[in-house]
Amino acid sequence: MNADVFILGSGPAGVQAAIHASRKKVSVLVAGKPSSSAMHGAHIENYFGTGEHPGEEILSEGIAQAESFGAVFLGKNVISASAEGGKFRFALEDGTEVEARSVIIATGISRRKLGIPGEKEFYGKGVSYCASCDCNFYKGRRVAVIGNDSEAAVSAELMTHYASETHWVAWDQEADRHLAEKAVAAGAIMHGSKPKAVEGGGKAEYLVLEDGTRIEADGVFIELGAKSSADIAMDLGVMPEVDDTIRVGADCSTEVPGVFACGDVAGRPWQVAKAVGQGCIAGTNAADFARKAA
Repeated sequence: MNADVFILGSGPAGVQAAIHASRKKVSVLVAGKPSSSAMHGAHIENYFGTGEHPGEEILSEGIAQAESFGAVFLGKNVISASAEGGKFRFALEDGTEVEARSVIIATGISRRKLGIPGEKEFYGKGVSYCASCDCNFYKGRRVAVIGNDSEAAVSAELMTHYASETHWVAWDQEADRHLAEKAVAAGAIMHGSKPKAVEGGGKAEYLVLEDGTRIEADGVFIELGAKSSADIAMDLGVMPEVDDTIRVGADCSTEVPGVFACGDVAGRPWQVAKAVGQGCIAGTNAADFARKAA
């Protein structure tokens, strides 16, 4: 699939960017799942003209607006990205490939956490939130990948090429079937019980599941949801800040021509009003960039 503007993220920043970019009469594709947005499930009471409204209602109305101008929402997460020859290429969890002239990163910044005992204590001592970042540290060792979505499936398959033994813990499987089958075919050992705790001495040694299973694991990779904004930014040649935010100019551009960012990923304040305002700026400028690159 080809697009003038490819937007990563279906939260308020991404949706507003889609509205403004598509109104400039360029082709717009949007990746990501609205249900993953921090706005989904929240009640919004401090956004101009809305009063108190459920976040999912506002998102739904915004998506309908963007679609009315021609934007296409794919409803799938990005699992890999690259930049080459002035073009940006992406692979989605269902195998779809996208090539775009400009990109808007509007994915938010949070790495979702499990909140189980040992997760915080062993962070950096065996617990990681990025398999693709830390895979080299676990060559020939035993690891566990935790997550129900396609990103966990991709990470589990990846780790089978490094680790001596890879366990994939998915208690509510939602990964793309092809990616899940690929991970299992590569040798990932499946577990269907929820994680309960990470245990160890000075470093992680075991992942304990609610059904009583104790998995010996030197590395525990927590992969809940989509590929993080920091991972995507680095794939595209943009270096994120230490807190995983992306530095942008007043026009929401990054250090890489054609790559824009908006919303929470561009820093505080983490508010809907700011996300929507930056979405407007990023969408407009990404569309203009794509037109010039055509």
